Amino acid sequence: MCLILIAWQAHPDYPLVVAANRDEFFSRPSATAEFWQDAPQVLAGRDLEAGGTWLGTSRTQRFAALTNFREGGRTRADARSRGALVADFLTGSAAPAEYLAQVAGDADDYNGFNLFVGDGRRLACYSNRGDGQPHWLSPGIYGLSNHLLDTPWPKLASAKATFAKALASLPARAPFFELLADREIVPDSHLPETGVPLEWERILSAIFVKAEGYGTRASTLLVRQRNGQTTLVERSFDASGLASGEVSETFQSSLI
Repeated sequence: MCLILIAWQAHPDYPLVVAANRDEFFSRPSATAEFWQDAPQVLAGRDLEAGGTWLGTSRTQRFAALTNFREGGRTRADARSRGALVADFLTGSAAPAEYLAQVAGDADDYNGFNLFVGDGRRLACYSNRGDGQPHWLSPGIYGLSNHLLDTPWPKLASAKATFAKALASLPARAPFFELLADREIVPDSHLPETGVPLEWERILSAIFVKAEGYGTRASTLLVRQRNGQTTLVERSFDASGLASGEVSETFQSSLI
């Protein structure tokens, strides 16, 4: 996942709204979002290589999502799968603070990551490349790409502004998917330096990424209403950048 936009307690009727793009190699097998057979309360896609996921929710209003921290040259081949961090929270029962304390204890076992976890009452963001502390989110709009929360990369600043406007159009979905489909490349003078070649900095500067064998594989919109009704819509894309399918699930969730 390379872009996550979140409105947390920022809309009078929708306490949680998430719009996200997952960028990944097309050679890595994955399943589209569905309720898991081995954990029927969880709705999420699934990485079929390591068994984890990048974003999901549950019937008990648990939510978690993950991005990798981009740092060219620092990736360890023996690191644990980061997708397990999302899956373990969604399938578990630990409160967010308890869970993040556990994650912090094992943080060095993973390559760089950013992790959102929430239970409908509280929402936090934690990174093993940050200050080592969970950041509990107050009501507002937040953006996360492949650096720390709200790092003002051009695509994130643009996406947050458009996301804020899209909130006013709810329950319409189209403005969010239009935002997530933006393929504009940022000028070189505004690119971050994250340790990857300049060609990749350019490619990854777009909200919707398209490269040979790699790119945006799914765009997801998650909307939760005050009464607990939750809708997740996921659009899948093939290696040509064309839409290849859509999943839509609406269900009643409740706090426990």
